[in-house]
Amino acid sequence: MVNDPQPSPWPATPESKVSSVTRTSWLSRFRRNSDSANQVGLLPREGWRQGNLRFLGDVLIPTLLSRRLPGHTGMEVPGAASHEIGITWLGHAAFLIQMEGVNVLVDPNWALWLGPVKRIRHPSIYAHDLPRIDVVLITHAHFDHLHIPSLKRIAEGQTIIVPRGVGSIVKRLDFNQIVELDTWQHANFRDLKVTLTPAKHWGARMIHDTHRHFGGFLVEGGGRTVFHCGDSAMFDGFQEIGQRADISTALMPIGAYDAPSCRPVHMNPEEALDAFEMLGAEWMVPMHHDTFPLGGEPLHEPAERLRTAAASRGFGDRVQILLEGQSLLF
Repeated sequence: MVNDPQPSPWPATPESKVSSVTRTSWLSRFRRNSDSANQVGLLPREGWRQGNLRFLGDVLIPTLLSRRLPGHTGMEVPGAASHEIGITWLGHAAFLIQMEGVNVLVDPNWALWLGPVKRIRHPSIYAHDLPRIDVVLITHAHFDHLHIPSLKRIAEGQTIIVPRGVGSIVKRLDFNQIVELDTWQHANFRDLKVTLTPAKHWGARMIHDTHRHFGGFLVEGGGRTVFHCGDSAMFDGFQEIGQRADISTALMPIGAYDAPSCRPVHMNPEEALDAFEMLGAEWMVPMHHDTFPLGGEPLHEPAERLRTAAASRGFGDRVQILLEGQSLLF
């Protein structure tokens, strides 16, 4: 469903050559992957045919036929003082995080198209509107999170931090240092500590490269922590993440929960609030909504459900739903 001009840089292995494997061995391999800790298997679930037809008829085709909305006007990135955390939502899962004088960019994506999937709104803040980026974080290798053309726009000798097995995809870009992390490993960048956290998802960029890892990030500095969840279904790992860090702001995905494959790969808004409570974070900023139509739910539904659920739980003042391009200082 998603395209990118970059081929997979990993050589094919006998196991990954479609011509030399039977359907049975492929199914066996996917079932083994589904048993891996926190890794969602690649096999679709019961009802996937109806799910795909519903997605095509109710979401994909209508967005293809509709006019792309203009970006929000008047959006500017504020300067964050040394004692402040600046959070700017750039659409989908992309954020600029400003901490301790460091500009951190997570999962940048300015694409207007991901294969046949149309971005529903023009970006409100582009790469040239940002301050110089000091370090880039990539949560996993999926095309909507690791978008090569977007990375090319900002790569100019910085450090990029990625999960294990993802570094080969970005090695030809103009980054000075590529750091690969496994779960709970960390890297230090100036006054920041960046830790890869677990998630319940999967990391393959192509169908055969299920070896690639995935996760979220804890970004710690000045006694405060920002958590970027990446993509994740609901799982009890959020409890451990919250126990390991005193989280100020949690950036949580709330959309694409009605997956055409019927696989449990993303959280719905109520589950994201459950995870927010498990994390013990002070503030929540949602992501993964109102940018690319990747699930079968109505485009307006995730933010509306989150707003309603947050109010019913008494979290209304702690959940900050941003417009694309909007910033907050904490």
